[in-house]
Amino acid sequence: MPFCDFHYFSKKLGIQSAAYVLLPEVGEPPFPTLYLLHGYSDDHTVWHRRTRIEAYVANLPLIVVMPHGGHSFYCDAVEGYPYASAIGEELPEIIERNFPAQKDRGGRCLAGLSMGGYGAFKLALTYPDRFAAAVSHSGALAFGHYPYTWDGNAYRPEQQRILGQGYIGGPNDLFAQAEKVDPDLLPALRFDCGTEDFLYKDNVAYRDHLESAKIPHEYAEFPGQHNWDYWDEHIQESLEFFQRKMNF
Repeated sequence: MPFCDFHYFSKKLGIQSAAYVLLPEVGEPPFPTLYLLHGYSDDHTVWHRRTRIEAYVANLPLIVVMPHGGHSFYCDAVEGYPYASAIGEELPEIIERNFPAQKDRGGRCLAGLSMGGYGAFKLALTYPDRFAAAVSHSGALAFGHYPYTWDGNAYRPEQQRILGQGYIGGPNDLFAQAEKVDPDLLPALRFDCGTEDFLYKDNVAYRDHLESAKIPHEYAEFPGQHNWDYWDEHIQESLEFFQRKMNF
């Protein structure tokens, strides 16, 4: 299928940025778009390099955009780059100017792994008027929710610049954000995690929170660890979820 190594200037970030883009060979435009987000240690190339995503979408009328998110957690940092605005607001506008993509909420969805799983929910809950659905795989869903023990954390300065002070209950706390969204605008949410994953307890805590708040969602857990074998298998279920929720 057509593949584009897409480079563009982000006015929000003030820098050149990049994304891999897969274009469909079936169906008629305009097409829905999946924004597929990478994890903390990776970049925009990794989903294409480490999974069979191209094969999985080959028969779907779906554009897949894999953007570069740095170490941002896809947030507008208190001190730093505004990645939530850059990917949640600006990038869809750029994609929809340059590719045959749908230009409405019903044609946009998000998925990601680890930091990108958090990012998928972060962007969907921050911009519920822009995205119809989101999926998190092995997501760092408690980032911005629990008090951090910063001692010994090599990433402390970077993460503190993102979150600032008094972050619990704020815009980067997904536990709080889920309760603030207008129920009529709530995106369709699905998340999963491997039972041997170091983020498993955080995903269970988020499931329990959504259940107690009566917020609609789908949750699944499977044997598996925080690795590409798990993500390559379960991204296929994300695609099935998006087909059900977005009717493409």
